[in-house]
Amino acid sequence: MRIVRFEADSKASYGILDGDTVRRIRGDIFSSYEVTTQRFSFEEVKLLAPCMPSKIVAVGLNYASHIEEMAEASRKDPVLFLKPSTAVIGPKDYIVYPEMSQRVDYEGELAVVIGRRCKDVEEDQVYDYIFGYTCFNDVTARDLQSIDGQWTRAKSFDTFAPIGPWIARGIDPHYLDLEVRVNGEVKQNSNTSFLLHNVEELVSFISKVMTLLPGDVIATGTPSGISPMKPGDVVEVEIEGIGVLENYVR
Repeated sequence: MRIVRFEADSKASYGILDGDTVRRIRGDIFSSYEVTTQRFSFEEVKLLAPCMPSKIVAVGLNYASHIEEMAEASRKDPVLFLKPSTAVIGPKDYIVYPEMSQRVDYEGELAVVIGRRCKDVEEDQVYDYIFGYTCFNDVTARDLQSIDGQWTRAKSFDTFAPIGPWIARGIDPHYLDLEVRVNGEVKQNSNTSFLLHNVEELVSFISKVMTLLPGDVIATGTPSGISPMKPGDVVEVEIEGIGVLENYVR
């Protein structure tokens, strides 16, 4: 099942994508909802970010290949940082270069969408709290990250959290191919089987640090192959079983 958040008739709604048709949902997708009889052609709707998280909990250095290219040391525990909800954009929206940065990178990642209030959950309970999965681009002002020595400013600019194109439910997150393309050229190519801390570990670990709320997003980390984007570029994050998140840079 693919859950979309979309705009049609000047109204934002959730829906179910059924082939080339979007069926509007009434209610809260994370608690109680019904699928209405209203249908829209996929071509006539604008896709929005598929959820509006209260927070994005991102994981750094979670692929060995990325640790190597960043010349970082591996860590025992997951490395966590937060991206604000104000950074969220949806499919085909623009990633905007901030004036204070001279290098902005893409980082393609699998994202987990939380479906229930989640606190102190053990690994064998994690799937009771996951709503689904989506694509994520952890956009980063790399030069500012180096200057600051910590990651908040570099990761938090408006438009630095593209999410989408929808939430895929009922898929196994452990063996998904992940690819990032810039202007059609493959830049990152890996598989979620190479995650150092898998989905169960991450959700459980994070839930023992902070309460996760319905709609919150966990970005699981990026593989090697990061490099700068420039204005005019088209960036695509594609994950097997989910789809393609496409954004433009300006």
